[in-house]
Amino acid sequence: MGDQSAADAPGTGPHPLEQRPGVPDLRGVTGKTTTTVALDFGRLTLSDDLVLYLFGTPGQQRFMQLWEDMARGALGALLLVDPARLEETFPVIDLIEGYGLEYAIAVNCFDSAPVYEEAEVREALDLLPDTPVVHCDARDQQSSAKALIALVRHLLDRTS
Repeated sequence: MGDQSAADAPGTGPHPLEQRPGVPDLRGVTGKTTTTVALDFGRLTLSDDLVLYLFGTPGQQRFMQLWEDMARGALGALLLVDPARLEETFPVIDLIEGYGLEYAIAVNCFDSAPVYEEAEVREALDLLPDTPVVHCDARDQQSSAKALIALVRHLLDRTS
């Protein structure tokens, strides 16, 4: 949940349902002129018996109901966080933890974004020691795939 770019990068699909210019609240965001205003969906087949269904939502608070709907039945969540706006991650973490979902944090690395070490992100977000934290460029397919793999490994470790 958060930025759609990671959902857009790997696998087949997904495609934004609608985009519009003029993203609300672009504090600290440079060069971004559009945002998905609905939902992204993608499917990534990892093996014959393991398929990921990817849903991406905008990160604004007004999408809280959509986040809640997607959390029902989910096995886990990959939170793509903006390192310049880590404080905006707390409502989503609260929601995910409230549903008892496992999750991983993907710190989105992009031009002009502040760079924080894993320990700094972990401390700033008050994460448990076993919560995966990875750095990711959501615009890059391989980088996004590595973030998803971190989540899947975490989920598999928790079930075995």
